[in-house]
Amino acid sequence: MSRRAKTALASGLGLVALTATFMTAPWEGNENLAYYDRLGKVWTVCFGETKGVKPGDRYTDEECLRKLYTRLEYDFRRPLQKCIREFDAAPVSVQASMLDLSYNVGVGAACNSTAARLIATGDMRGACYAMTRFNRAGGKIIEGLKRRREYGDANRIGELELCLAGL
Repeated sequence: MSRRAKTALASGLGLVALTATFMTAPWEGNENLAYYDRLGKVWTVCFGETKGVKPGDRYTDEECLRKLYTRLEYDFRRPLQKCIREFDAAPVSVQASMLDLSYNVGVGAACNSTAARLIATGDMRGACYAMTRFNRAGGKIIEGLKRRREYGDANRIGELELCLAGL
């Protein structure tokens, strides 16, 4: 188990705070002033927030973090609980990795994924590896997504790295 995975799992943080602190926030980055994401063709602010964002929107770091926690809990964790049988029984490392994945690719894609089916059947290791398949954009493997899905980089933990660490 990597030192940073061990640190994350030993942090004592709840699922949403652990995911936000160690995974989602570092990968998304924080922009306090709304900007137009040309790739997604949508106004974005804070940690990749797009819901209800308008040009000129500005938030403090604290407001951005609160928005992230709220979205992770209500728009991602709760839907994952409904669509994945046994989600709450999965190790926290699997839950956190799946929660970060759903924030990045959307809850629909996460719920309909092989990873979700494997969690439901109790194959946690298989689920961890299945999450790594979400590493493409426009049909091509994107190095940043590959790192996020697998073992991260020098400064950020990857979903697979954390997922496997808790098994």
